[in-house]
Amino acid sequence: MALNKLKFNSINVTPAASKAIRFNSSANGLETADAGGNLVKIATTTASSSASLSFTSGIDSTYKEYMFFFNNLHPQTDDTKLVFQTTTDGSNFNTTLTNTYFLARNQEDNSSRALGYSADDEQAQGTAFQRLNESTGSDNDQSVSGHMHLFEPSSTTFVKHYISRTVSIFDRATDVFGAGYFNTTSAITGIQFKMSSGNIDSGTITMYGVK
Repeated sequence: MALNKLKFNSINVTPAASKAIRFNSSANGLETADAGGNLVKIATTTASSSASLSFTSGIDSTYKEYMFFFNNLHPQTDDTKLVFQTTTDGSNFNTTLTNTYFLARNQEDNSSRALGYSADDEQAQGTAFQRLNESTGSDNDQSVSGHMHLFEPSSTTFVKHYISRTVSIFDRATDVFGAGYFNTTSAITGIQFKMSSGNIDSGTITMYGVK
């Protein structure tokens, strides 16, 4: 079995964070490149008594899908919801939206259960901030977590679809599924998350691009 040798000057492996070593396109040398996997971390924002958490950069034509992960967002106000909206001009978060919303719920003491569609949580060509979850409590151990997908926000041909799923605690566990579309052919350039009332006391939201 013959061994192939690489010339020293064919190796380009300057250390870099979140990079891996791979063969180059000519298969005759090594180089650093993005680590494997389909998710590329773009930014994380951390709440600290925050009125809102926004991403107004990094949403562009680089990726056709973006994901947002909500990790233990804890509200300062009891019985509140995580809501969101998008912008096409960088400042006004009021893009026209049509969506659906359904949930499953079980009380801590097992006294009440529910599964069904929630017409009160939908919009039809509305511009308000959209709910992503049911009520979240402000007790120290209560929060909301989940994720949301936004598809091809930079398209100037198609409307912009989203899907979401969250779980929240308010003396009950509530699993919420949401989906819809922003009825615009303008590029979406930013997104904002906040509570329907009060601030976000703590927690993080991380944005990823999907290869």
